[in-house]
Amino acid sequence: MTHDHDLVLRPTAAQTDAALHPPAGRTGGDLVVETLAGLGATTVFGLPGQHALGMFDAVRRSGLRYVGLRAENNAGFAADAYGRLTGEAAPLLLSTGPGALMSLAALQEAAAGSAPVLAIGSQVPAAGLGGGRHGYLHELRDQQASFRDIVKSVHTARTQSQIPSAIAAAWQSALTAPHGPVWVEIPQDVLSAGTVLPVVTAMDATPADLAPRPELTAVAAHLLANAERPVIVAGGGVVRADASGKLLALAERISAPVVTTFGGKGAFPWEHPLSLQSWLEDRHTTDFLEDADVLLVVGSGLGELSSNYHTFAPRGRVIQIEADPGKLESNHPAIGIHADARLALSALLETVPVREDEHAAGRVRGVLEKVRDRIDGQDLALERQVLGAVREALPDDAPSFWDMTILAYWAWSAFDARRPNTMHSAQGAGGLGYGFPAALGAAVADPTRPVLAVSGDGGAMYSIAELATARQYGLDVTWLIVDDGGYGILREYMTDAFGEATGTELTRPDFVALAESFGVPAVRTTPRDLREDLAKSLAGPGPSVVVLPALLRMFAPTHL
Repeated sequence: MTHDHDLVLRPTAAQTDAALHPPAGRTGGDLVVETLAGLGATTVFGLPGQHALGMFDAVRRSGLRYVGLRAENNAGFAADAYGRLTGEAAPLLLSTGPGALMSLAALQEAAAGSAPVLAIGSQVPAAGLGGGRHGYLHELRDQQASFRDIVKSVHTARTQSQIPSAIAAAWQSALTAPHGPVWVEIPQDVLSAGTVLPVVTAMDATPADLAPRPELTAVAAHLLANAERPVIVAGGGVVRADASGKLLALAERISAPVVTTFGGKGAFPWEHPLSLQSWLEDRHTTDFLEDADVLLVVGSGLGELSSNYHTFAPRGRVIQIEADPGKLESNHPAIGIHADARLALSALLETVPVREDEHAAGRVRGVLEKVRDRIDGQDLALERQVLGAVREALPDDAPSFWDMTILAYWAWSAFDARRPNTMHSAQGAGGLGYGFPAALGAAVADPTRPVLAVSGDGGAMYSIAELATARQYGLDVTWLIVDDGGYGILREYMTDAFGEATGTELTRPDFVALAESFGVPAVRTTPRDLREDLAKSLAGPGPSVVVLPALLRMFAPTHL
């Protein structure tokens, strides 16, 4: 008896001949790029190094597009943004030791933001693996150990025949919900040695769906249908699962107000009558969430920022839908549903009945009016003017990437992202230097739209070298640098806490002249001219820089 799968697995005569007579001149590096191409990759990011040259030489002979940045952490940030925008695993090619370690800050942000980054690093020659001190260049006792606490999974290929399987397993891990970075390492001699193995053909590394357990969604649907004051918290998991439409449908069906976390910006329409927007660092919002008798949390762990610095204490029942099991009930007891946000919301929509509540929109308006009155009571006209100018200048569908700077802190709460998956920041891990290189990765992912990067002058200095990358590839990124002469948010924190700041004041360059030295057009603007100057830069082709000298302040916190 012949089964269908037997017919599929039997190679044709042409396939057999090709396998027995592979092209000459191939190396282990070719197995890497052939595997990536077979998995569907089209673009790789990275930075060459001595041990990794076998991979990079193979890229030259392949159909993959290579985008090289000037520092490994920036290459990681670019891959992070590429993965967030495309939903594909973004290959990041690195060298051993210092090159690999330079990527750790970027991989931590990818882990915190659930970005699918496939980092492939070289290793010392295979004879040097195992922890012995052989004195190889770039040698570490255990290079994997540096990555294991950050990435989702670690994979090693000690021989050429192991390369396709290791990369395929890593690819599947990166794209299994929740998405995240993974690490693969391959010894230098394995990458550079010639190979007689056949060309790698199509690979199958399709991740399994993470569906909710039906008995849990049944309980959740019952609680939501019978709630008096249901509220929804929508996190980044909604955006990553492309579940914004499902969220909107559910909120309208049960008349539930929705607040989006900083990672979930754009998951719910900002001006919708049920939208509480993103004022999570406001006690009025915190009080409203605490008053809910049923709180549905979708794609969020209710961490520090989403809980108003852990001052949030729910009094009602909590239902938490989360793809990362480590975040389930990590901060509050809940009915924990381990599932992809889109699949879980779909299940709820199939079972929850319509719930009418004519007072829900009015309660939302009341909260937003209290928030507005609180901000109006502070002297923050400049900050609101600047953020408003950015919003007016930025096309609705253009992605933006925000560094850890005061304007970004404002944007978390007050910026209308208008579209899902368009506003991204480094609020996951909280490191400096994310904005500009991430924007470059976004421009590579979709060259049809302009991209905005926002940095302070301190954060900008982390990635100034990438102006050369932007120029080299002609990437359509406008970089807004808010120059206040130091680490502005740290200056404010220290002054508030200790009466004066230490280590926050910076000597910085003339950013306009510096950008122009890279051949990148730049302009110095004012708050009054920002909207026009920014819109003009975004409308022009290629990279550009807009420098805004301004001392911005944060609104007063409510959690202290």
